[in-house]
Amino acid sequence: MSKKKTDAPATPAASGAPAASNGIASGAAAAMLRAPAELMFAHELEALIQNDKYDKPPGWKMSPRAVLTYICGGKAGSLDISPKYIGYQRLVEIAISTLVTDRALLLIGEPGTAKSWLSEHLAAAINGDSTKVVQGTAGTTEEQIRYTWNYAMLIAHGPSHDALIKSPIFRSMESGSLARFEEITRTASEVQDALISIMSEKRISVPELATEVPAAKGFSIIATANTRDRGVNDMSAALKRRFNIVVLPTPNTLETEIDIVRKRVKELAANLELKAQLPAEDAIEKVVTIFRELRTGQTLDGKNKLKTPSGVLSTAEAISVLANSMALAGNFGTGEVTAHDIAAGLQGSIVKDEEKDKTVWHEYLSNVLKKRGAEWRPLFTACAEHNE
Repeated sequence: MSKKKTDAPATPAASGAPAASNGIASGAAAAMLRAPAELMFAHELEALIQNDKYDKPPGWKMSPRAVLTYICGGKAGSLDISPKYIGYQRLVEIAISTLVTDRALLLIGEPGTAKSWLSEHLAAAINGDSTKVVQGTAGTTEEQIRYTWNYAMLIAHGPSHDALIKSPIFRSMESGSLARFEEITRTASEVQDALISIMSEKRISVPELATEVPAAKGFSIIATANTRDRGVNDMSAALKRRFNIVVLPTPNTLETEIDIVRKRVKELAANLELKAQLPAEDAIEKVVTIFRELRTGQTLDGKNKLKTPSGVLSTAEAISVLANSMALAGNFGTGEVTAHDIAAGLQGSIVKDEEKDKTVWHEYLSNVLKKRGAEWRPLFTACAEHNE
């Protein structure tokens, strides 16, 4: 398999204003705490559509090649397209190719491997709408996958199209677009299986109205599943057969993970208008190193075995630690991220179980960080104080 890696784009430092290079438009998008991808990167999507010379599948806004450029980065005319996913380009090609066919796509991976992020950006590029989402939880019901009723209208006038409340999947079938099903394995198995007939027959039956609604061309489903949830509500073999499964790995090198963290921290800092300087390169490298070592259970040089904490030390968690450090520095410090700001975030991320994790973290500090020399001393001291 190809291991082509895209480079992270140059993104402006946080300056108190939304970053134009991220495509966060003024007005509605800028006012949102988290704008959908199609608004955040509207200028990139528009440029790709205008410069697209390849055939578009039914229901798609752009060709598969243009979608790949949007996800992995490249050029659209004179505009640089920032990479949204940094990793194996071939996996993205497989995902896009799956959505051209009549099969649904299932993205599987460890927490923080950008499953939801990739799902959202695929939907934004292909349809210009990433908001048709079913969020899987223990409380998700079959009605949230199919349809339900406005019961006041149902009692007053009986079943009618006006009384029908359509799920995001129902609306995607009608419009010939993509629906997203996040954390599918968090839902009960019998609820998951409501998808089988929809995905097999490509139509949804409404017995109360004695009708069936066929899916328009372009309809498909992108689902995500967390490997940490394996065994919670396992998908049936019948349902799995209707998906093409793509496994998203954790970043394979320290440098790749640093690129991802750096890029996302810059974007978050700009979007949230954090009043602090971006963390220094060595600070980002230290956080990513700590997370990788505790996640894998050994130091990067492979010389020391380590106990692993109970929490999920994902790339997304590392991004959160650094963003929180900026918030601390901006609001309660000088605006420059210090070792004490980072230590506070590390403590909260690593020590989830007070009994086990505090001991694991203490042993790591004593046996690894303490022995790494003067460059690591400020962070070790700050972390040791927080873990007392």
